[in-house]
Amino acid sequence: MPKAIITECRDLDEVRANINRVDRDLVALLAERGAYVRQAARFKVTADDVRAPARVEAVVGRVRELAGELGASPEVVEQVYRTMIACFIEDEMAEHARMPRDSSTAP
Repeated sequence: MPKAIITECRDLDEVRANINRVDRDLVALLAERGAYVRQAARFKVTADDVRAPARVEAVVGRVRELAGELGASPEVVEQVYRTMIACFIEDEMAEHARMPRDSSTAP
C-alpha cells in the first residue's frame, strides 16, 4: 500500500483547505464504519460479544502496522483507534440492546 500523497502547500490557507478536505473524507469514512458496526450488532448474542477485547487488540495491531506502512505515527493511530473503537462499542451496545432477542438466546 503506498504512502499518502501530500501536497506541498504555499500558505496556511492552503494547509487548512487540505485539512478540511481530509476531515470531510474522514467523517464520511467514520459514517460508513459506524453503519457496519451497527450491522455487526445483529450477529452478536451477548454484550461480551459486542465488547470483544481480543478483536479490539487485533484491530489495534493491524492499524499500527498500517500506520508504519503509510508513514503515520503508530502511537497516534493507536490512540485514535482506541478512542474511536470505545465510542463505536457504546453505539453498538445501544443498537444491540434495542434488538429483539429470541428468549433461548437472550443474554
